[in-house]
Parts: sequence; C-alpha cells; structure tokens
Amino acid sequence: MANEVQRVGRRYFLQTPNRFFPFEPHFLFPFFQFLPFRLRVFLIRHFAMGHFGRVRDRRRAEGIVRSIRLLSERELQKLFPDGEIYRERFLGLTKSFVVYGGWDSGQPKAAHRKLTREPLTSVP
Repeated sequence: MANEVQRVGRRYFLQTPNRFFPFEPHFLFPFFQFLPFRLRVFLIRHFAMGHFGRVRDRRRAEGIVRSIRLLSERELQKLFPDGEIYRERFLGLTKSFVVYGGWDSGQPKAAHRKLTREPLTSVP
C-alpha cells in the first residue's frame, strides 16, 4: 500500500497508530498488540472488543487478529523514506504518526502550525 500511495499520489498524508502506545485502538484493550497470538484470538472469541463484536468462529477471529498490524516509527520511515513524520501525542506519549510527502518544503508544516500552534517535527 505504501508503494502504491507514493507511486500514484503527487502528495500524500496518512495517519497510523503507534505500535508502542499502550492502548490498542482497534480492540480498545491495553497492550493487546503485545499479547501472544492465541490469547488475542481467545479474547476476541469470548468478548466483544473495540470495533469488533464477539467473534465465535475461530478462523474468522484469527483472520481479524492477523489483519491488524501496528507500525513503529522506524517501520513507517522505511515505508515512506522521503516522507516527513509528525508525532501526535496524548499525555506525553506518541499516540499515532502522520506521514506526509510531495509538498513544497515547509508547506504542510506552516499549515499545521496555523491550526495547532505546535511544532511539526520529522524523524531524525
């Protein structure tokens, strides 16, 4: 998907959750992304979690667990090597990343500062 976005888009702007944020945003469960695969499948088969109701079928539950893979900042930078990354923070922790590219130098940064009055930083 990252390759296709960069191939066809003159400009892009994407947001993704931070793998290392303690609260998993799809299942709304603390540290869900770090639990063993079998335990994650068990949990969604026995409890309604986040955006998913209880999923009784084991194969479907496994598919759902496999379909969601959160990225680290380093992985995102590898996928978008020419992109700028902004870190969205919540209570001092990086909740998600926004990666953007294709604008003239400084254009998205200036627009962001006007809206939020926060500095927009890139990955070192």
